[in-house]
Amino acid sequence: MTTGFVFHELYLWHNTWNWAQVFPPSLSVQPGTHAENPETKRRIRNLLEVSGLLDQLVAIKPRAATVEEVARVHTQAHINHIRAISDKGYGDASQLTPLGSGSYEIALLAAGGAIEAVDAVIKGKVENAYALIRPPGHHATKDVGMGFCLFANAAIAVRHAQKVLGVGRVATVDWDVHHGNGTQAIFYNDPSVLTISLHQDNLFPAASGGTPENGEGKGRGFNINVPLPPGSGPGAYIAAFERVVLPALARYKPELIVVPSGFDAGGVDPLGRMMMSAEGYRALTRLLMQVAAELCKGRIVMTHEGGYSEMYAPYCGLAVIEELSGHRTKVDDPWGPMIAQWGGMDAQPHQLAAITEAARLVDQIS
Repeated sequence: MTTGFVFHELYLWHNTWNWAQVFPPSLSVQPGTHAENPETKRRIRNLLEVSGLLDQLVAIKPRAATVEEVARVHTQAHINHIRAISDKGYGDASQLTPLGSGSYEIALLAAGGAIEAVDAVIKGKVENAYALIRPPGHHATKDVGMGFCLFANAAIAVRHAQKVLGVGRVATVDWDVHHGNGTQAIFYNDPSVLTISLHQDNLFPAASGGTPENGEGKGRGFNINVPLPPGSGPGAYIAAFERVVLPALARYKPELIVVPSGFDAGGVDPLGRMMMSAEGYRALTRLLMQVAAELCKGRIVMTHEGGYSEMYAPYCGLAVIEELSGHRTKVDDPWGPMIAQWGGMDAQPHQLAAITEAARLVDQIS
């Protein structure tokens, strides 16, 4: 396989300040490190280099998205709001989403990186691509930046594929541990985009991502949520793919699959309570590639989202990109043997019940 890779040093310069995990410092909250800091992304890129896999990837140079490209998804008021905070030098996009000087420009570069990844795949320069971009995007709605997200990178890239490259149906498969509420909201009335989100039930945003949220208007039936119980591991995720994701994709027949890719379902992530492993993510990637080969010439673009374990997210990223590219390195997952021994790694009855409920939605896709 030829796999494209998007990265830029400026992605690491987006400033989320000295917040303590997700809270601003105060007289009762000691300053610390914001959860969405550069380190996990830096370490993913570093591990790709150390493993030798980076040499096997096709570098895709990002560019800044234009305001017109971003405005296909966001309101002008939202774009202006993010720019004003960035120009001021410090502020919060809405709640728990700090940004600093230059963050507006870096967010445009992240959206543009997603666009360039889609461009390379659709034009046949590469077969698939991974965009290691920052700030993330899948929580941003048309008029609100939230959950560390400023602009909806994946959604902006999807609209580029449709408006500029002539792509028709697109499917998004979001495996971040948090609900992809922004992507859902942007395409909620649109049958030209099938949005699927696998996430920990009622984690973030609160009261978001239930199975009844199934689209509306012309988009009715084209949004599927799989809210998995806390503690779900590779067995549950693979079952969700086999019973929900793959059948939904087969019915929908997309021309492109976009994956908002977060690794915060990893078993040692501080912001999730799931038990996914690097090998679990590898298995999901393999299943997705198999169906993509049948449906859309293997066209998959992954846009990086969450993942907050500095130590473990890089190994999950390495496994996914190894699978995308077909190149296996000699780097072993140091957590792998330990996670494999944990109880509950197979799909549990209560997890299968949640998956069965979501699977009922597949037949509504036309």
